[in-house]
Amino acid sequence: MNWRLSGFGDEVDPDPVVQVAVLQALGARCIEVRSAWGVNVADLDDARLAELSRVLRERGQEVSAVASPVGKVPVEADPDDEVGRLRRIAHVATTLGTPYVRIFSFFTGDRKPDEVRDDVLLRMARLAAVAEDTGIVLLHENEKGIYGDTPQRVLDLVESVASPALKVAWDSANFVQVGVERPHDEGFALLRPHLEYLQVKDALTADGSVVPAGEGDGQVEATVAALAADGFTGFVSLEPHLADAHELGGFSGPEAFGRAARAFRRLTDRVGVTLV
Repeated sequence: MNWRLSGFGDEVDPDPVVQVAVLQALGARCIEVRSAWGVNVADLDDARLAELSRVLRERGQEVSAVASPVGKVPVEADPDDEVGRLRRIAHVATTLGTPYVRIFSFFTGDRKPDEVRDDVLLRMARLAAVAEDTGIVLLHENEKGIYGDTPQRVLDLVESVASPALKVAWDSANFVQVGVERPHDEGFALLRPHLEYLQVKDALTADGSVVPAGEGDGQVEATVAALAADGFTGFVSLEPHLADAHELGGFSGPEAFGRAARAFRRLTDRVGVTLV
C-alpha cells in the first residue's frame, strides 16, 4: 500500500526552494503550504503566489494542502473577515493545484464549548458554503483551545454542518495535548467516516511536549495500522513542531524535520505502508 508523503514546508525553512530540497531528500514529493518567505498563505499577493507556484512546479513538488489560519481566531471575531480570508485562500489553493484547505473551529476563550456551539456552527456553515461554491475541501484540524478539540466535538461539527466540503484532518498530538489520553481508542471509530487527511506528530501525556511519531502517547501506529487496514489512500503530512510551536504554527529546522520523517517511516515500515 502506497501513501503520499507530504510535510509543512515552513517547518524546514522560510525559503520554499530549501523547503522543497529537504522534503525531496526525505522522500516527500508533496508539500503542505502554510507560509513562504515568512509570509502566511493568507497574505501572499498575486506576484508572490505566482513565484511560489513556479518554484514548486519547476521542481515537480505537488501541493497536498494549503494550511490556512482560517478559524484560528476568537469566536467573537467578525465572521465576514474569515469568509473573506477563505475566499482568498481558495484562490491560493486553486493556483497551487490542490482542493484541500486546512481550517479550525474558532478559539473559545474563557467560554465553555456549549456556550459557543451555536456561534461556531453558524460560522463553520458559512465557511463550508464558500468551499462548496469555490470547489475546495475544508480539512478541520483538531487544535488546542478551539471548539473542535476533542473527537466528540469534531464529530459534532462535521455532522451538524453536514457539508460534503467539510472533512477531518486527524492530529494525534493535538488530541493528547487537550487530555485525550488514548486518541485512537477514543476517537478513531467516531471520525473515520470523515477522516480525509493525516497530520503526523505525537505528544507525551505527561507534559504535552511534541515528539516524533511513535515516541509519544498519541497511538499513532494504531491509527496508521487501522487506516492501512481499511484502504486509506490519502495524504500524510509531517508537522513535527520539534523546535518551536506557537499559535499560528511551528518550526523544526532541517535536522529535526529529518528525524521526524525517519521516525514516521520506521513506523509505516512496521505496518507495511510505503511512503511515496
